[in-house]
Order: sequence, then C-alpha cells, then structure tokens
Amino acid sequence: MVTYALDSSAVLRFLENEAGARRIEALLQSHFAGKAAVLVSALHWGEVAGYAYKTRGRAAVSSVLQRLIAMGIEIVPVTAEQAIAAAQIKLDYKIPYVDAFGAVIGSAPNHVFVTADFDLKPAAQFGRIEFLPTK
Repeated sequence: MVTYALDSSAVLRFLENEAGARRIEALLQSHFAGKAAVLVSALHWGEVAGYAYKTRGRAAVSSVLQRLIAMGIEIVPVTAEQAIAAAQIKLDYKIPYVDAFGAVIGSAPNHVFVTADFDLKPAAQFGRIEFLPTK
C-alpha cells in the first residue's frame, strides 16, 4: 500500500480549494477505500495550525485541525534521525529546512511526498515526490 505524506502546502491547497485540491481529495478517497494511507508530519501539521491561526484566528485552529483528523489523516512524529537527515539536505541543497524534511519523508519505502512547494526541486532525487500544479 502506498502512503501519501502531505506537506502543509498540499493540505492548505485542499482547505482553500486551490490548484491541486482535487488531487488531495482523490488521495483521501483512496485512503477511505483502504487503498492508500494519508499522513502529515508533526512538523507540517504545525505549519497548517499556524496558517489557520493567522488567517482565521485562534478560535478556528481547533476546528480546522479536527476537520482534517476526522478525514483520517494521521499525524506522525518527527524522529531524531529524520531531523538530522533534513538538516544535511538543507545545507547541501540550500533549501528551507521544512522542505528538506519533505525529501526525507519521501525517501521512506512506499511513501510519496505530496507538495505544492517547488523549493524542494533541488532535492527531489531523494525520494518519491509529487508536485501539485502551480496556482
């Protein structure tokens, strides 16, 4: 079974019904059918929470996150090994740390990292990465 790991940009595209939202919806449907798993790292989850706080206010954060959890999106912790690998990719490829972390997630067996963040392109060879369409 394939595991789709969504980054914050993919989740936000879904929430805001922007380019790529239908693809995320299809991944969730596959998840509901038991054909795939969908997860978000705790690191990217925090970015989604920050965006909800900034754009919708403190009171909305919980409802936005609960809506996603109700869809069966699993939140996975960050390991020390992943954090170190992401730091090395960040420095080697001069990309933001959170993007580098996406490359690490995409390198796990049977994982596809789904993102709308094209800063990750320089490190795309580290794993399976699906880029959502540009806006």
